[in-house]
Amino acid sequence: MIGPLIGMVHLGALPGASRFAGDFEAVLAAAVADARALAAAGFDAFLVENFGDAPFFPDDVPKVTVAALTRAVAEVRRAVPLPVGVNVLRNDALAAVAVAAATGAAFIRVNVLSGSMTTDQGVIFGKAAEVARLRRSLGTSALVLADVFVKHAVPPEGLTLERAATDTWERAGADGLIVTGPGTGHPASLEALARVKAAAPAAPLYVGSGVTPETVADVLALADGVIVGTAVKTEGVTTAPVDPDRARALVAAARG
Repeated sequence: MIGPLIGMVHLGALPGASRFAGDFEAVLAAAVADARALAAAGFDAFLVENFGDAPFFPDDVPKVTVAALTRAVAEVRRAVPLPVGVNVLRNDALAAVAVAAATGAAFIRVNVLSGSMTTDQGVIFGKAAEVARLRRSLGTSALVLADVFVKHAVPPEGLTLERAATDTWERAGADGLIVTGPGTGHPASLEALARVKAAAPAAPLYVGSGVTPETVADVLALADGVIVGTAVKTEGVTTAPVDPDRARALVAAARG
């Protein structure tokens, strides 16, 4: 499995996105710089994500986005010899599998793999069957880390956290589960984390938002790993570059 400390590489707006500034090479250089800073601080892996492309397509990004993400993941892999993952926002899991297969990425993140969630992009449905078949047909061994009650979303009425966890783990083919808070940078509930762990005790479990140096030890007492972005950015701003001092502080708190 991937190491316990996964750092976020939040890409700036990519070609084709409404906020793209026209300099793709600058976006790539910033991604590589963040990856190097995270590696120097002691992180175990990275997750590359098209965070700057908001507003997002729900589940089928344009081909230009897939091409740009493939280049970005390849550049990060070339620059830093650590496992790299990819998340294609908002929920294009098939594109993520394709990018992973093309680049040799170690894992993908899927916001909704099983069932459905109501999001700011509308209702998003999981495509677990398609993901499993595409992964097999492309011959990629990339792991699938899947969110349970993903952030910025509301579950269907009557669906419990426990049922979502067991369905995602046992029926949808996830290789690991992710628990988040309600939004980017918001902490996950330790109570929710314990419930998911009890429902799917064999599943590798990650926390995907809101982890800080002050909370990481408590989180890792329950979870197998964390995915950290906002807390290691300059002044705690999600879209800012990685702050080496903040990144080192989080690693020290996690390892200590």
